[in-house]
This record gives sequence, C-alpha cells and structure tokens, in this order.
Amino acid sequence: MNKKKILIVTRNLPPLIGGMERLNWHIADELSQDNDVILLSHTEAKQSAPKDCDFYGVSLNPLALFLILAFFKTFLICLRHKPDVLFAGSGLTAPITVFWAKVFRKKSIIYIHGLDIATNQPVYNLIWIPFIRHADNVVANSSPTYNICINKGIESSKLNIIHPGVDYPPKSKKQASIYQIKNQYHLYNHKILISVGRLTQRKGMNEFVDLCLPHIVKEAPNTKLVIIGDTPQNSLNKNLQSKELILSTAKKHGIDDKIIFVGNISNDEVLSCWYYLADIHVFPVKHIPNDPEGFGMVAIEAAAHGTPTVAFATGGVIDAVKNNQSGYLIEAENYSELSTTISKVLNLDLTTSSSNCEKFAQQFGWINIKDKLNQLL
Repeated sequence: MNKKKILIVTRNLPPLIGGMERLNWHIADELSQDNDVILLSHTEAKQSAPKDCDFYGVSLNPLALFLILAFFKTFLICLRHKPDVLFAGSGLTAPITVFWAKVFRKKSIIYIHGLDIATNQPVYNLIWIPFIRHADNVVANSSPTYNICINKGIESSKLNIIHPGVDYPPKSKKQASIYQIKNQYHLYNHKILISVGRLTQRKGMNEFVDLCLPHIVKEAPNTKLVIIGDTPQNSLNKNLQSKELILSTAKKHGIDDKIIFVGNISNDEVLSCWYYLADIHVFPVKHIPNDPEGFGMVAIEAAAHGTPTVAFATGGVIDAVKNNQSGYLIEAENYSELSTTISKVLNLDLTTSSSNCEKFAQQFGWINIKDKLNQLL
C-alpha cells in the first residue's frame, strides 16, 4: 500500500463527547498506523489527540471563528506539508477541505453523518451541500444516510458506505469493578436498563420515561434505568433535553426513584463495566426527518459487550442493530410495542445470546474500518 499524507479537518474530537467525536478520533488513529496524518481541530483536543498525528489547533468557539481560522490554517498546512488527501470529519468542514483540495489539486473526502445531509437549514443547503457534491469521495455512515445523499444530488459513483467502528474485542470484564458500581448505586437484585448518549430531543429519553418506563416497571418492578450522558454544551444541535425535564416527567408517574443519572463517562473502562452489567441497552431514538440518527455506535458498543439493544427502527439504527441477533427493532414511535418487547426481554420471554451480539459487533471492529478507508484512499 502506498503511504499517503492525509490532512483531517474536524471540529468533532474529544474532550467533546459523542459518537462523532469518538469516530473521528479513531479514524485519525487508525489511518496514522499506515499513513502520515495531520490533524486540524480545536485546541482543546490536542492533549487527547492520537499520538502518531501531527496536531494543529484553532479556537473551538464561536463556531464562525473556528471555521474562519480552520480555513486559513488549512491553507498554511497545505503549503507546508503538501498533503495528498484532505479529509473532512463531517459535513461542517466540507467547504474547507473541498475548496483547498481543488486549489492544490488534491483529493477530498467527506465523512457524512445523518444530520450533515438531512438538515433543511437554508444557509447550510445553499453553501455546504454544493461543496459536499463537489468532493471527490463522500463516505456515508449508514445506508439511510447514503439514500439521503442520493436525494440531495450526490453522485452514486462518489459514494461509499463505511459504518463507524467499535473496539473489538472490548475491554475485559472486570468483576471487581462491576461489583463496586453495583454497591455504589445499590443495583443488586435489579434489572438494569442503560441509555448511553447525549440528552437531545432526537434521543427521545424524556418520551421513553413518559410512555414506556411506567409500563416496564409495572411488569418488572425491580427495574432501574441508568442514564449515561448529559445535555451537551457545545453541540450544534440545540434541540436538547435536560435531567430536570426527565426527572419531572418521572415524578409525574411516581417512578423517579427508578432512574439513576450517571452523567458523562470519559473513562472507557468504567463505561465498559456499565455495558457488561446491563440487561438491555435502550435506544428509543425519535423519527425526526430533518434530524435523523445517522448510525448508532452505542448499539454496536453494547453488542460488543454481549448486551442486546432494543430500539426504534429509524435512521441509521437499522444498520446498527440486527433484529433477533444483536437486539430487537421496533416500528418507529410505537411506544407500546417498545415497552412490551423490553418487558419480555427482562422477563426472559425473549432472548438473544451474548455470543450472537458479539458476533454481530465483530464486523465493526476498527481494523475493518481502517482497511475500508485505506482502500478508498
């Protein structure tokens, strides 16, 4: 394989928290094993950036300043390092990478998430979408995202689907740490539901607590819902939910004692323990056409730990959960069926084995993602 010099331009990197941030970190890390990778992001990302990448940073906020500074910094990096490929980690930085790739006659690749292409925001559609169309290659994170790209006028010859990845095999099961968590949160003799992700309107956690959790608790009174994640501070998506809103909804039903808020978890070993001790990962993503769920990496992470996901079949979730193998897909917005299915799994009336979950997750290992990206390069 010919070694390439790749410039990755993205705002989505840790310590910002989310699936896109983890994805971009791993893309940079995996590509740096076989190529020379230069990473341009926000200055706060420098400390946790992959060690084999040359890092350049600009201000994270405000957004307009980030884009302006990243635009000019990309020009300087192209002059100095002469990258072969300019890679945008999301649609947000597509105009920067495509413009300078055209100027310097280099290859441009854009990784597209659901909201990158489905939004109806007028300015974005006027400026960003045409740049995405003019990229040399566009990578969609799921088959629904691919279809939206087609509908937005992106040529199929430019399109590829490369799903986000997962650490596989996952971190080993540390029983002592799991016992410690159970002691801390008084989880012995309980059925555990976990939700992992940012508290946004699309994730639908408030609706789940309102329309599903009371019925689940009635069928399985020893159930606890553990919510891992928080309201994002630097998200471009302002359709958010809050801990206070969700708790007020739970109190209305008298089930606020059934919910535990853990907040954001940046320690992978701790998060791994939660996946291992959970009975079900719940993923009640709402069907919002102009704000779709691009993929659903948390469902793959859960499967890698042998934990099934019960989710609505909407957006890229249909690629992230294999029905009757890594979990169960429910018709979008059918909260009654979602409640019934979760209750059946908790009461062992429906079962899918840990080995089936793990087998499904294995294909999403980062090594496979790296091979697909290198083929594209």
